[in-house]
Amino acid sequence: MLEEQSRDIFEAMTETTKRSLLDELRAKADAVRARDALDRLPAAEARQEINACLWRTFRWLEEALAHLEVIRPPIARTFRISNLLSLEGPRFESGFASFRRSGLSTQDELEQVQIFYQLAGREPIVLRVHPSAVVGVDERLRGATLPYRYQTELDQEDRVRFGIFEIEPKISASVLFQPDYGRRTIDVTLSNVDRFETVRLEFRPATINIPALEDLVRLMLGEGNGFLHRAPLALIKARTEEPSAGAQKPQAG
Repeated sequence: MLEEQSRDIFEAMTETTKRSLLDELRAKADAVRARDALDRLPAAEARQEINACLWRTFRWLEEALAHLEVIRPPIARTFRISNLLSLEGPRFESGFASFRRSGLSTQDELEQVQIFYQLAGREPIVLRVHPSAVVGVDERLRGATLPYRYQTELDQEDRVRFGIFEIEPKISASVLFQPDYGRRTIDVTLSNVDRFETVRLEFRPATINIPALEDLVRLMLGEGNGFLHRAPLALIKARTEEPSAGAQKPQAG
């Protein structure tokens, strides 16, 4: 009897693994098919597909953030600035999604979709540093966008003994989706999402689907880093526009 139960459990686990692998392969194959299909589209239709992807992204994230603002879950992550300070397990406090249309166009074409949110810890963090270190600490706190108040501690001869930073445990984070219609890609820039740092990834539009957005929220909550493995790091390059159908190639002089 025990052997039969063990065998049933093993077969169930094996079947789950098979399904998971097949789901992963299916998702990758679908992404390749969608990418190839996008590459074959005329420029105008490709722009429509990318724009539709951005609108879906905005609506999904807008609802997700509204729920998170009600739940205010703890974040299973510690944010550190090297050996200077660490902020462990902050809570989701507030957030919203926004979008921006391209120029003054009356069309629905989007130039970007962005979410902003704030995490908050329990207690202020107080740093007492030597006067020679004040400038460096100030730069690092500003770089992390951590709000703080600064004052000095004087000795009996009115000389500065310590610089005192009282830091509010509030982390401002954002995720920016910015299309490059010419290259048919979407750059995603994450700021202070899983660390005090900015990371930029390059996505094919077909890969920004519901599972990817779910992975993004899990990353925000400290529940996994899968989103970071869904796309390569984006290189810094000029954004491009596809030539219009009537454009002509310049002739060599």
